[in-house]
Amino acid sequence: MSSKDISTTKLLAIDDEPGFLGFIADTLSDEKLQILTTTDAETGIDLFLRTRPRIVLLDLAMPRMSGIQVMERILAADPATEVILVTENYSTETALEAIQKGACDLLPKPVEASQLSSRVTALIDEAETRWRTMELDAALIDAYHFEGIVGRSPLMLELFAKVRRIGPHFQSALVSGEAGTGKELIARALHQLSPVRSGPFVACKCSALSQGSVERELSGHTQGAFAGATQEKVGMFEQANGGTIFLDEVGELSLEAQAKLLSVLQNREIQCVGSPSTRPVNARVIATTSKDLKRLVGERKFREDLYYRLSMAEVTVPRMADRREDVPLLLRHFLAKFAAQYGKSITGITRRAQICLGRHYWPGNVRELENVIGNACMMTERTVLDLHDLPESIRSGSNVELAGTVELLSFDELQKRHLLNVLERVGGNKARAAEILGVSRTTIYEMLARIHGDQGVLAAAQRAGSS
Repeated sequence: MSSKDISTTKLLAIDDEPGFLGFIADTLSDEKLQILTTTDAETGIDLFLRTRPRIVLLDLAMPRMSGIQVMERILAADPATEVILVTENYSTETALEAIQKGACDLLPKPVEASQLSSRVTALIDEAETRWRTMELDAALIDAYHFEGIVGRSPLMLELFAKVRRIGPHFQSALVSGEAGTGKELIARALHQLSPVRSGPFVACKCSALSQGSVERELSGHTQGAFAGATQEKVGMFEQANGGTIFLDEVGELSLEAQAKLLSVLQNREIQCVGSPSTRPVNARVIATTSKDLKRLVGERKFREDLYYRLSMAEVTVPRMADRREDVPLLLRHFLAKFAAQYGKSITGITRRAQICLGRHYWPGNVRELENVIGNACMMTERTVLDLHDLPESIRSGSNVELAGTVELLSFDELQKRHLLNVLERVGGNKARAAEILGVSRTTIYEMLARIHGDQGVLAAAQRAGSS
């Protein structure tokens, strides 16, 4: 809807009393409205589908079809429609039910002219404000778009400034943050701001490397170096020569693999498996982690010398819960992205859906938000996303309590609730929960043992630690 559309907003009134329809036309004659009226519910629905008014005034007690039924069909066709119900049998319970089912208001009959006029004027003003906000958001997405990353919160602007300072100078960098926060985007931004931006960007998923394949994948191997080596393979460090190698989740590497990685970083050379000689490499290194590497150093699970080598330049990507002011901007960004990807004319998201998304805690961070909007855009057949397009877990508000009561909980209780919530979200998958929380699977079992006081769980923790 453009500013021009707002100046000629359509209002449809459906009521079986012709006198009330005349009252509406007279009361709203001074507003910038095109007023359409009908005394029949089915005719009203057809008129709505043909004309697409922004505001509908609807009698709750219609013959042959209730006002609620008419409203549900209207909102199913266009969730962005503002529906005002009117009734002679007003009660608080009726009003709450109407609003819960999608009405923006319920007015008692006889309706006062001043009340009707002010309510409709407010809706027109709100529509204009939303349109201007949409235009502003579109401009803000361009203004606050940093190397493929969207954010305007103080934490993100501080992060962008730090990346700009580090980018031209780093040789190795460590990007830390929870799963789903966008660590790889930050890594790519560092590469793009570096002097080797025209060189390759080679990604290595450390968690996918087996104990026996680490050296072969990173340094390469010669033909015949081992059984099955039918031809020479160039390692990732050599592939990244003159560019950047991206080590995703470096905390997953074994101590033996960490030692080999440290050797490459210190000597700036590799030795292919099966080759007696070394080859020089000149690649910048960006490692990411969702684990607390300092804690792993203290537990002797990560080499201290490698940690300090990688963290000469370190940046931390904030959680979604710490940058909630970015949610509206990210919503517009992902709506535009997926509308284009799926070839759909999705123009926005209803106010009630925005409120619901704004209350969510986002334990999966930006990745979770992106997945929710992507799935909603893929499945919807409408031009506006609404509540029913969102997952049940978000509509039910299962993550609101944790976000809203942090200051009222003890640390142990907060930790317990967060662990159980994450486990519920990932279907009890302890390995996935450990990844999200940045802890080991053994730690998950130990925390569950403390929560349930179950020695069997503790035994499982000990078995997980030894396996």
